[in-house]
Order: sequence, then C-alpha cells, then structure tokens
Amino acid sequence: MVVWTILGLTKLSHAQSLLRSPGAKDLSLVVSRDLPCVWPSGMTPFAVVPTATFNRTGRHRDMLIIDEHTGTQWDAPAHFVPPPGSGYMGEGPMGLITGEKVPAWQFCGEACVVDVTAYRDKAALGQSYLIGPEIVVEWEKNNRRIGPGDVVLFRSDYTDKYYKPFPAGDRFVSKTLKKEAPAWPAPTPETMEFLAKRGVTTLGLDGASMGPLPDLAVATHQAGGKRGMIWVECATNLKSLPVTGAFFAIMASKHVGGSGGECRCIAVTDTTLAKELIAMARAKSVSDLSVPLQEDLPIVWPGRAPGEEGGRYISKVLNAFSRTRGPFFALTHMFDSFAGTHVVLPSFSLPESPYRLEDCDKNVSASIAKYEKTYGKLGCSNLKTESTPLDSMMGQAHLIDVRSLCSDTRFNSDRPVSPIITRDFLEKHAKINPFKRGEVVLIYSGYTDTKLKPIPDAPEVDELYLKALNGKSKGWAALSPEALSYLAEAGIRCVGTDGPTLGGVNDEYSLFVDWKAASLGLVIVEFLTNLKSIEGKEAYFIFSPIKIEGTRGGYGRALALYK
Repeated sequence: MVVWTILGLTKLSHAQSLLRSPGAKDLSLVVSRDLPCVWPSGMTPFAVVPTATFNRTGRHRDMLIIDEHTGTQWDAPAHFVPPPGSGYMGEGPMGLITGEKVPAWQFCGEACVVDVTAYRDKAALGQSYLIGPEIVVEWEKNNRRIGPGDVVLFRSDYTDKYYKPFPAGDRFVSKTLKKEAPAWPAPTPETMEFLAKRGVTTLGLDGASMGPLPDLAVATHQAGGKRGMIWVECATNLKSLPVTGAFFAIMASKHVGGSGGECRCIAVTDTTLAKELIAMARAKSVSDLSVPLQEDLPIVWPGRAPGEEGGRYISKVLNAFSRTRGPFFALTHMFDSFAGTHVVLPSFSLPESPYRLEDCDKNVSASIAKYEKTYGKLGCSNLKTESTPLDSMMGQAHLIDVRSLCSDTRFNSDRPVSPIITRDFLEKHAKINPFKRGEVVLIYSGYTDTKLKPIPDAPEVDELYLKALNGKSKGWAALSPEALSYLAEAGIRCVGTDGPTLGGVNDEYSLFVDWKAASLGLVIVEFLTNLKSIEGKEAYFIFSPIKIEGTRGGYGRALALYK
C-alpha cells in the first residue's frame, strides 16, 4: 500500500482510506416475537409469515406485519408534531415532515456519546431520570463543544440490560408503565432546545423512547420535532463506541408519509475511515440510493405467474392525532420482506440444509439438474439477517456504467429478455478501472430512475416489472453467472444493482444467477436508484437491512457518502 508522510504523520489517500475495513458496530436490536420489540399498548403485534420455500420455488420469501416503531426505530418530526391547521396542540410546519422528506445527510454524523449509565434505575417507579441541559454542559467541559454535524447519543445501557425474551422482557417497558420499575433516562424539553441551539439535528438513546415517563413524553418529542430534529430510540451497544470520533448512521426505512420507522443503526470506529466519513457527512455529501416504500408504486415482486407474487406493500394509519387515541401519528404495514431496496443473502436462494431432488417441486428439480451440469453442485446456507456482518454490505463504491448495453434498440418481443453483462464486458471495464478487493460493485443502468412510476389503471401494467416480464418491453440488465465468478475472483463480496433483481427477466436464467451468486457467497443489494448522483465521484456505499430474526436479508436503506 502506498503511503506518504506529512509533518511526521503517516496518512492514507482518500481512496485508500475508503478501502479500509470499517470496523462496523451494530447498534440495533433484533426484532422478534419473543422479544419486547413493540410498544405494549396501542400497537400491532409483529409477525413474519413464510410465503415461499426453496423446495417449491427455488427461493425463500416472507411477508411481514410490522409497525413503524418496532425494535430500533427513528422518529421524524411528523411523529408528534401535528400538521398546521389541524387544531391540535403543538401544530406547526414540521408536522409535514414525514419520513421520506428527511434529507439523507441528517441520518449521519459524528457520534458524541453522553454517558448517563450512573442514572439508570435511579428514578422512582414508573418515572425516567430526567437528562437536563446541565449534563450536556458537563460533558462539554470534559470533551468539546457540541455543534452541527454531531449526533448526540445518550448512553444508559438500558437496552443492553433489559431487552430480553419474555417473560423477563416485560421489564423493558410494560413494568415501567405499570409503575413496577423505573423507566429509562430521557432528555427534558429544555435539553432538546439547548441542543437545537447548538445546531444539533440528530440524536439517539438506548432507552425505549426519547420521551421521559410519566408526563413529559409529548413535550420532549414536540420540543425536538418542531425544530426539525430526528432521533433514534431503542439503540443498543453504545458502550462499544468511543466518546467522540465514531461515524454514526441511521439506516432508516423509507415509508412514504410515515412518522419515521424501523431502522438499523451502525457506527464505524476505524479512526481513519471514520474521519473521512464524518467529513463527508458534515459537508452534507450524502446520497440516498433507496426507492420509496409507497402503496401505488411497483416495489414488490409481482411474480411471473399466479401464486408467485410477493406480499403487496400495504400502509395504513395505525394512530392519527386524536383526542381519544393520543397526540401522535404512526403507520403500520404489511408487505413482502424484499420490498423496495433490499439485500439478498445466500440463504434466500439456497436450501438451509443438503436437499434431496425428490423433495423438490419437479420444475425446481429439473432446474437444479440443469444448473449443476454447467456450474457444479448447489450448496446450502442458513445465514440469517441478524448474524450477517455489517462489513459485508459496506465499502468503496465501484460504479459500472452499463447504459450502453441497455440502450441497444434490438428487442425480441416474443419472450422476456434482458441485456446481459458478460465477463468479457467486465474485463474490458477493468482494463480502465481495475477492481479492488473489498469494493462494492454497483451496476448503473438507470432502469429504476426511469421506470419506477405509479401503477397505472388496469388493464395497463407497470413499466418497471410487468411489461418486461410479459415481453412487452426490454427488461433490466442482468449479470451472467460467469461475470459473477469474475467479480468474486477479484475479491468483490457485495454487488448492487439499480434493477429490481440481479438476474433479469428470464425465469430460469434469473434463478441460475441467484444460485450462482449465493454459491459464491456474494451479498446482493437490489432495487437501488439515484446512482447517477455518485457518477464520477469517490463514494462509500452502506446498506443495512432491518434486523428481523430469521429472515434472509430484506428491506432497508442504502446511502452513499461521496467526495
């Protein structure tokens, strides 16, 4: 590795620092029915419903029933600030800032960890220890002044101690609401105002809510929300972070019109890389590469035939601002776990254990036999979302522009067809822009940017999925199995695409691509968008799926920080 020395300090180039191992820390709770991941009153119970298995389809699928505020979660201003003209206390313009309207840069920054562990469990039963401005002032005396670009994290280790399987999990929230145990430490409205004056727009804590019990929850939420703040609740593992210097990111679900939502929180603690990422975050050089989750958009796999469709994305108001239900707004959802921008783990398209052909559907068995004749024995995988290393979905972005392939006007309308990205195409690309081990390769076709539009009235079908699957338009770009082998040989472990799937529109070909990627141990991020925003730039890519127990990847947020 080439280095140089300035004033006696060894420094890495920007590109080299982006290739460093991120040392990523997972600050997120596992979402499970056996854990207290849902607020115990007024919310929808969480559920995972299997809808497809390897033996039947050659892949696995699940449908989710999940509220926005489940597990580790984030609040947009609209969660507790009523919209203007609603007539409710605290109404204001920030009540219009729903989840998808928060700028990407606001999800990132330098973590400033304020340790309040000494005050955990010190309050009376059913009450929170109140974190006043004086605690922040004292922290500043011992560290530095807090300001714009900082993410203030209140660490009490509350989730680390009390987020446990039931019945012990009742201690997390239920017993505090019953006044049988002290609640988590939480900031006062005055603290929110103090931090807002410092220029802080993003916060977090490892308690169950930013609002203190028993009677300041609304006031604290509104004090921050009306100033445009966002924050994380139910973070965990904050003890793994230094007091300052770590890069922090909220990988937030992107529910359109929502009050925030479930999220994944991560931190990068490698000093050199964190410094680079923090600088880009402070410069607001952050791109959102995620499609919006919205009912009228084609964001869920529609299937090639009846019975193959993923669960449609359904978004409904769980609680509106109301004098009977309470002064907050939230949505609940039901949808396929691979809706929108999502990651596909090897376990998505491989059996959990060695299979027997006689146990599979005859069509799957025939495809396996054909695949293995060309590509070798199909393996198995039991890798799940909660145990997948975050590092496998992060790295310096390597953009491959395939728009020239997709602009080819030749089109066979007799059957579905996709432009194929071959090994030869990648080899020619690498002569100009060599691949580096650990990069995240991103396939840039512009497909999602141009094709993701509201679903038209019947009998018309959407341009993104169904026209291509029905052979009425050219499909999205697909990587060949041989091209995937080439990338794996080059040390690539994560591939992203701005098409809805990696394998294109042909049924069996797509299945073979999935099986090959899985057999190579590649992690695949699909349904990206806005890759043009990082074209020609040095960028660092991050994706994290929501940490749902037992799933094989799934939806989340993709961000790129660039210079």
